[in-house]
This record gives sequence, C-alpha cells and structure tokens, in this order.
Amino acid sequence: MKKIVIIIVLIALTGCSSTQFVDSWKNPETTSFNPKKALVVGITDNLTARKIFEEDFTSALNFRNINAVESTTVLNESFTSSKKSEEEINEMIQNISRDGFDAVVITVVKGVEKQKSYYENYPRVGFGWSRFGRYYYWYQDIYYTPGYYEIYDVYHVETSIYNLNGAENKSLIWVGSFKIVDPQTISVTVKDYVDRIIAQLETEQLIRKR
Repeated sequence: MKKIVIIIVLIALTGCSSTQFVDSWKNPETTSFNPKKALVVGITDNLTARKIFEEDFTSALNFRNINAVESTTVLNESFTSSKKSEEEINEMIQNISRDGFDAVVITVVKGVEKQKSYYENYPRVGFGWSRFGRYYYWYQDIYYTPGYYEIYDVYHVETSIYNLNGAENKSLIWVGSFKIVDPQTISVTVKDYVDRIIAQLETEQLIRKR
C-alpha cells in the first residue's frame, strides 16, 4: 500500500507547475507591447541562472516577433559587479537608448521564504467505501507510517516592463508577481517561469498568442 501512495504523490507533484501567478498591474494606457528593441535583464548573483534566464526569455520574445536582446551581451560584467548610483544608471539608460533600445524587461527575485507542508501517508478515499473491511484496509497504515512534514523554499519573483521613451510617471507598462515553489534545477525552473510570464502577457493581451 505504501508504494501505491508514493506513486500517487509523485504523479500529483509532477503534474503541478512550480511557478504560480500572484498578481499583476497593467498601464491602462498600454494596449500592446511592441518595442523596436527590448533589453532583457535578470538580476541575480548567479551568473549561470542569469544567462539561462535571459537567453530563454529573449528566445520566447523573439519567437513572437519582439526584438529582444540579453543584457549579458550589452552590459559589461563590471556594471553588475558593484552597486551603481542613480547617475550611473541613468547614464547606462542613455547609452542603451542611443543603441536603439526603447524598452527594458527586468526580472528580480524579491525574497525567499521557507514553507512547511504536511503529507499523509494514506489516501483520501471519501465516503465511497461503504464496507468496513475495505475502509479499514485503506487506513490501517496510519498506525505504522504516520504523516510527515516537508520544508521547501518559495521564491517571490517580479517581472516588470518599462518604456524608456515614456514620461517619468508613465514609463511602467506592466508588472507581474509570481511564486516559484521548491525549484529543483535551474534550466527546468527557468523554462517554467518564462512560459508562465509569456502566458500571462498573452492573457492580458500585451503580446499575441502563437
């Protein structure tokens, strides 16, 4: 019986997406996201994760005919290796604007928290089991294999889209908040997150579906 329960749990877990949409805001004056050239930026101290994310997100946007470029090919590594002043950041914006960029898509991990879930080592059979023998058969394992707690990480991630040519109070086009629950590998987590962002942008009609 224990093997059956483990299989059920594994099927349930593999069927769930690790990225969950939380909330978003869209500039009411914005009808679509169609920049001439967008810079994709991932803010993380993990260079590998940053490169994988920017490449995947850029590819997803290019596939939808949005001209996007990874920041790792535009910004020098020295620019992200130390904290910059607002003047230095504004100078960087002026430089990329001269290079034809009119939008920035930036993603940042805003926080990480530990969460705890309780898992039962027996199935929920409901009220369909009318015979006592069958009911007892299913639930007797609670004596020998009690439930357990699992602690996992939840990442709070935010993606924002800015128009570099817009007025100061109108430059934010869209911002979305997401949760990444118990990420395993970088490549799988990044793909799942990028797919979820794209799906949300399509839902809110900022980009066209393919």
